[in-house]
Amino acid sequence: MNRRAFLTRSATLAAAGFCLPQILAAEPGAAPTKPSRALSPRATEFIPLRRGAGYFTGRGGAIGWLASPEALVVVDTQYAETAGLCLAGLPGRSERLVDVVFNTHHHKDHTSGNEVFKKSARMIVAQKNVPKLQLRDAERVGDTYKQVFADTLFDDVWRRELGDEVVTAQSVGPAHTGGDAVVCFERANVVHLGDLVFNRTYPVIDRVGGADIRGWLAALELVAQDFPEDAVLIFSHANARFGHTGGRPEVLLMRDYLSALLDRAGKAIAAGQSRDELVRLGNMPGFDDFHVPPGRGNRLPANLAAAFDELSGVAAPSGSPLL
Repeated sequence: MNRRAFLTRSATLAAAGFCLPQILAAEPGAAPTKPSRALSPRATEFIPLRRGAGYFTGRGGAIGWLASPEALVVVDTQYAETAGLCLAGLPGRSERLVDVVFNTHHHKDHTSGNEVFKKSARMIVAQKNVPKLQLRDAERVGDTYKQVFADTLFDDVWRRELGDEVVTAQSVGPAHTGGDAVVCFERANVVHLGDLVFNRTYPVIDRVGGADIRGWLAALELVAQDFPEDAVLIFSHANARFGHTGGRPEVLLMRDYLSALLDRAGKAIAAGQSRDELVRLGNMPGFDDFHVPPGRGNRLPANLAAAFDELSGVAAPSGSPLL
C-alpha cells in the first residue's frame, strides 16, 4: 500500500504509546437515581470489506474491525448496548481477547462502549488529547462514573504489526475535535476516518472539544493526497442513501462543504451581517445531498455559527455538542 508521506511526516513512531496518568481516572460515584430511559432495539450489521477488515453499524459511529487468525482489532465502541452486540458477534472471536481497541476521538457515540470492550481487550489506544476531552465532557454532564478511558496514548503515530496486518493510527487534529486520529489497516488498504467525513450529511463541529474548521480542511487534504485511490475509507456517519464507505471523492466533497461554510461565513462577516442573520440559512446551496428539513435535525445553523465564531476569533462556548 503506497501511503506516501502520510505516516512519515511524524518524527517519532510511538509504537508502545504511554500509560494514562491515574489522575484522569474517573472518580467512582453513585448512579443517577432516576430510571434510565429505555432504548429501542437497534438494527445492527457486520459488513465485511476485504482482507479481514470490515465495519459494524448500530447506535453511534460505525465501528471498524479487523478479524484474522492472528489478530482482532476494533475501531471505536459506540454505546454500551450495541458495543455488546459487536463484541459478541465479532467474526472469528470466540473467547479470544481483542488485541487493540482504538478511539478515533472522545465523543460519547465513539467511546461509551469502552466499558464493554475493556474486559475483553488487551489495550485501548487513542491520541493523547482524547481522555482529557472525554473527562471534560463527562464532568459537564455529571457522568464521570460511566467513563472508561484509553490506557495507551500516542502523540503523532502509533504503529504495530499484528499477525499479517500492519495497523497504524495517525493524529490529524485539531479537526472535528482536538484529538482526531485515523486508523489504517495497511495491507488491507482500509482506513477508518472517524468523524473526519460525515458522508453527505451536515457534520458536528465541536468547538468545545477543540474543533478547528481550517485544521479539518488540512486533514482532509492530507487524507486525499496520501491514501491511494483504491483505498476503502470508512466514515462513522453517513446519509443512509450513500452509506459508510467511499473514497477520495467523498473526502473532497467534505472538504468542499467545509470550505463553502467558511466562505459563506466570511462573506457574511465582511458584509456586516450578524451571526443570527447568517444561521437563518435553511440549507447550503450546492450540497443538495446534505439537505434536511429545517428544525432540530438540521445541523447547518450550528455549522454556520461555528464558522462565524471561528473566523471572528470568538472563544469556544462551554457545553457539549449535540451528538
